[in-house]
Amino acid sequence: MSGRYLSISLALFLMAAIAVEVETAGPLPGSRPPDGIHMILPDGEANRYWSRWRGPSGQGLAGGTGYPDSWSATQNILWKVEVPGRGNSSPIVWADRIFLTTARDGGKRPSVLCYRRSDGKLLWESALQAGEPGKVYWKNSHASGTPVTDGQLVYASFGNQGLAAVDFQGKVVWRHSLGAIRNYHGSAGSPVLYKDRIFLYEDQRQGAFAAAFDKRTGKILWKTERTASVGWGTPIVIRAGDRDELIVSSQARVTAYDPSSGKALWHCEGNLAEVIPTPVVGHGLVFCVSGRAGPTLAIRPGGSGDVTQTHLAWKQSKGASFVPSPLLYDDLLYQVNDMVSVATCYQATTGEVLWQGRLGEPKSEGFSASPVGVDGKVFFTNDAGETFVLKAGNKFELLRVNRLEAPVLASPALVDGRWYFRTDRHLLAIGN
Repeated sequence: MSGRYLSISLALFLMAAIAVEVETAGPLPGSRPPDGIHMILPDGEANRYWSRWRGPSGQGLAGGTGYPDSWSATQNILWKVEVPGRGNSSPIVWADRIFLTTARDGGKRPSVLCYRRSDGKLLWESALQAGEPGKVYWKNSHASGTPVTDGQLVYASFGNQGLAAVDFQGKVVWRHSLGAIRNYHGSAGSPVLYKDRIFLYEDQRQGAFAAAFDKRTGKILWKTERTASVGWGTPIVIRAGDRDELIVSSQARVTAYDPSSGKALWHCEGNLAEVIPTPVVGHGLVFCVSGRAGPTLAIRPGGSGDVTQTHLAWKQSKGASFVPSPLLYDDLLYQVNDMVSVATCYQATTGEVLWQGRLGEPKSEGFSASPVGVDGKVFFTNDAGETFVLKAGNKFELLRVNRLEAPVLASPALVDGRWYFRTDRHLLAIGN
């Protein structure tokens, strides 16, 4: 679109529209499960926005209606601004602010960026202390972890560059060094906010760990050693009956920890060596995916010790993804096999494959962004910036393909009827 920013009058119009739509936003799909096993949602005002990786639900679901399902490089683009540096992290949204991480100078200058949501204006850039960034895979970046916010501070992880908290004016409140991360593709997991703490895990050749940090000071509250040598995932925190569990899906197994102490509660074998997708939860199950096209594990949480023989509800090797996370939308589980560009839909409770469908040209590692479910549709975006819009349901029905004509590796954020996409060079807003 022409011009870097919207006119003042249009910006005011958008802000007014945002205020109206917040009041009419609907509940998240599946936010009140009857079985007592569910993803722990953020408190209060955070549920109105997209404050963390995969949104308020933690699993790529957006409530409400009014989101456009058709766009192009010019159609329905409200604004588009350049993003300095390089990064694969997703945008997060709080009130009229969008936060994004990036890294300049080959990763030596990691930063948190803050944009105004109404018109995309860059308000500030907060750079962390420079250090040795380490090596990353060509598809990875030095700013791949999506930040999280509680409305007061923004928490961001930069692997070798450490974990940091920045306030809404861009001041660095604290920074905690994680040491050298010896992972052959670099670091990529996102921090997770829970009560008064931040969770993060780093699997590497030496010194693998899961840890909890005080969100106010960055002080380590607990740190548990791990044996996994590689992994790039993000943990989740769930409610399982009468207790909370921190779930880490990584090399060879899925492990649950006590969020208060870091004590291991249970583990389930069956993952492959390389694990990237974030688990999703519903119908009394935690769904975990690993490796290049499989398998998918459906695990009943709440156990003790090795639960492989007792709590593995089903295992399916067909159609699983390597990089994108799965999407649980109502009773169906959706994935894209990013090694061949094929989407698969499963019956969530049984693992039965209901359908498979081709999403564009087959390409190895052709999808990085995780799918989104909103308003009865499922959206898969590939690395070329093509978004495949499918009708949610038990048969394959491709409605349309939207093309941004720019590479997209980051997952979008959805708030108040608008999409916020990060391409390789830009941040843009899509709306009616």
